[in-house]
Amino acid sequence: MTRFSEKLRLRSLFPKPTRFLALLSLSTLYHLCKSLARFLLSQTLPFLAMDNLFSDDFDSASCRPNRRFLQDDDRDFGHERVYLLPHRWWVEAEGEGDRGEGVLYTVSCNSDSDFEILLHLRKEEERQKIGVSDRQYALVPEGIWLRALKRYNDFNNAVKDFGSLSYPEDCLPDLFPLQVKIFVSWETSSLVAKISQKENVADFYEKACDIFNSAYNPVQIWDFSGQTTQFFLNDKARLPNDSPGQPGKEVVLELQVHGLPDSMRGNEGNEMILDRSQMECSHSGSIIMNGSTDNVIPYVAVTNYFRGSSYRAIRSLGLTGLQNLGNTCFMNTAIQCLAHTTKLVDFFLGDYRKEINYENPLGMNGELALAFGDLLRKLWVPGAVPITPRTFKMKLANFAPQFSGYSQHDSQELLAFLLDGLHEDLNRVKRKPYHEVKDAHGRPDEEVAEEYWRNHLARNDSIIVDLCQGQFRSTLVCPMCKKVSITFDPFMYLSLPLPSTTIRTMTLTVISTDGITLPSIISVMVPECGTLKDLIGALSASCSLRDDETLLVAEIYRNKIFRVYKEPSDLLVDIRDQDKLVAYRIEKYNEATPLVVFVHERLVENFGKERFANRLFGIPLVTRLSSISCGYDVQREFLKLIKPFLIRTEDILDEYDKDDGVNKRLSEDDELGDTTNSAAIGSDADSNSGTEDDIHLSTDFEFYYRQENENVKIILNKPLPVTMLFGKPEVFVLWSDKMLKLYDTYLLDSLPEVFKPRSFTKRTQESVSIYKCLEAFLKEEPLGPEDMWYCPACKKPQQATKKLDLWRLPEILVVHLKRFSYSRFFKNKLETFVDFPINDLDLSTYVAHGNSQSSNRYVLYAISCHYGGLGGGHYTAFVRYGYDKWYDFDDSRVESVSEDMIKTPAAYVLFYRKV
Repeated sequence: MTRFSEKLRLRSLFPKPTRFLALLSLSTLYHLCKSLARFLLSQTLPFLAMDNLFSDDFDSASCRPNRRFLQDDDRDFGHERVYLLPHRWWVEAEGEGDRGEGVLYTVSCNSDSDFEILLHLRKEEERQKIGVSDRQYALVPEGIWLRALKRYNDFNNAVKDFGSLSYPEDCLPDLFPLQVKIFVSWETSSLVAKISQKENVADFYEKACDIFNSAYNPVQIWDFSGQTTQFFLNDKARLPNDSPGQPGKEVVLELQVHGLPDSMRGNEGNEMILDRSQMECSHSGSIIMNGSTDNVIPYVAVTNYFRGSSYRAIRSLGLTGLQNLGNTCFMNTAIQCLAHTTKLVDFFLGDYRKEINYENPLGMNGELALAFGDLLRKLWVPGAVPITPRTFKMKLANFAPQFSGYSQHDSQELLAFLLDGLHEDLNRVKRKPYHEVKDAHGRPDEEVAEEYWRNHLARNDSIIVDLCQGQFRSTLVCPMCKKVSITFDPFMYLSLPLPSTTIRTMTLTVISTDGITLPSIISVMVPECGTLKDLIGALSASCSLRDDETLLVAEIYRNKIFRVYKEPSDLLVDIRDQDKLVAYRIEKYNEATPLVVFVHERLVENFGKERFANRLFGIPLVTRLSSISCGYDVQREFLKLIKPFLIRTEDILDEYDKDDGVNKRLSEDDELGDTTNSAAIGSDADSNSGTEDDIHLSTDFEFYYRQENENVKIILNKPLPVTMLFGKPEVFVLWSDKMLKLYDTYLLDSLPEVFKPRSFTKRTQESVSIYKCLEAFLKEEPLGPEDMWYCPACKKPQQATKKLDLWRLPEILVVHLKRFSYSRFFKNKLETFVDFPINDLDLSTYVAHGNSQSSNRYVLYAISCHYGGLGGGHYTAFVRYGYDKWYDFDDSRVESVSEDMIKTPAAYVLFYRKV
């Protein structure tokens, strides 16, 4: 019996006290010193630059590359780690895609020292004669190990009685990291591993003695990772961490043992997989190539049945939160939704690095994919605490500066950038060919669609395309020549509008230009999310608009026209309740009849240098000038417009009889040309009003136009300047005090708001089906003036009509609900409740490709929610876990919720997977 075996026998009789002081390996010390040096350098640079240490500029691009912190997420995940597992467990755990050719080693312990374990790993050539025993272990890449745990966990969560299991507090496993030195012995063509008591905690060293003791049964290790074969390469070979692997030179590895029982002595069998009625504590094991063991938390393992045998499932696998770095909830929710996309997780838990495209000029040199893959693996490490995604955010900000800093952003915008960035980093196409787009020319849609899709895959081929991209059929029709153009375009997600079912009451003042009708206040009912076309249609019906008339809707602010609504597609949500709108009934557009705007002014007492000053009042009046040449034409049209506001004729005559100075005033105005020809004036006035009163009334209005910020008076008997004959001239009309008394200006000043809410009015909750949103998205509509289509037949841009149809549906369907609307003046958020199916979203009736053999049904598995208003608010995520469990991911907090709680008006982005 060797001294090592005797030591094991004596230790079983006389246990040693526990020692809790662990020594750092050279590799760990190197990484610690390197990170500390970077941290000190990042803290020194701001002082050298004389910048404020606490300012936002400290996070600028110039300082960011040197800014590293000793945080949990700074562990080195740059190289694939390898895990040590019980071989019997791995035989049942491995999936179809995880199976690979392994190398078998027989481990013998030949150590005569009480302070060092010396292991010899000899390669076995005749592996078929060796069965499966309890003394066999497997070296498995980290991603494949996590993927196996996730697969078992998903199956275990589907068991209905899983939630009834209890977990005693004293059933937590411990961890025992070991420092291992490995070198190649060329004399025996074997690997030699040394575990020193000086470099390890006493308890952990003793457990290593139990594990690798070969006095009773031989220990064997299957290497499915391919890592050990690198030790047998020539002198130029390198380890996975790029450190030189010279023959005979020791390489320091850090071994963390998980998933192994406390005692492995003797011939007791030590069953690693127990019956489903039992529950046990376990340790798990991993080999980390010069990595770190920080922040690995013990976890509880439960047993259950799978494929005819019992197995272990990690209860909290994947239920890991993300720390909020400061308004980064928008990023956390997008990451959590993608981190629970099953096939995407399986991809990044596998050997995804081999698909990184470092040559793609549209990509990010693989850095975004590496950062996302590392973060995703941290989220799926069993029992992990909330992760601080600082490294991922820094990588993201380097390539997308719009997401730098700590301001709130749109989660859907980040999601779109992230999916596109991951696609370019993982694009399997190294050199993108050029394909000329061909017209259909009467070919079947199936043939054309397949051609478009082949051309798309020839340039874009990645896991993102495989999972998230579908295909539209886009049909454009020219309104002039009826030319039809059909294309098939890829899409990554659906951005669905929210059609409003709520009716909005809008009040406007309708002003006629016929010289007879007084302004009228009209209230109409329109859809809350309707357009200007809906508003004009409702007003036209209410005021009995003639065929030769049209309505010009304008917003009045401070007695001037502030904005004119011209486009039928203008959204009514851009009109606030407190705005004041006027609808002018004018003749339809005619190039020979320009539009003129009359703005009212009056003299008011001023306390400045001038005793009196002009001040605007009333509602501007608008009309079309049928014939305009001189100032009399302007005067005639204005008198026609204000005639309905004239007080009774008897009252006017009485007022003039009381004024003895009227005739004198008329004679004094000869030099201005206002009274040069009373007969001419009278003829014009008679033609419009039929009375002689306008002869006198017209002389108390003065007309001006604006030229270079100065008012220029319009002389009635002189031609108008050329600048007033084009465009939309604006004429300022100065009212005298006498005219203010002769006209009812109260009607001109009465302008109600669009909507005056009543006190204690309770707003009803608006609800719409997701199918209605999809129908609104797919409906035919004209293109906007800024999106004109160049018609190849007409040879010029045309405002064509566009119709979208779903042609090819993706594996993962991302649905973006367009709750935010942006205009030139303000932003708005719709709090509409969208009713969406959870377990059966059927899109069969919306797919134009009738011969498609794939399924068109989906189940919901994640929701990104936004609470609050624009420019702030908060993002959270609901995620389906297992078969029917839902969890609320609120940054670092993760809580279980019932299914009836996930449907809220805050739902913003929906994630569906095909069934």
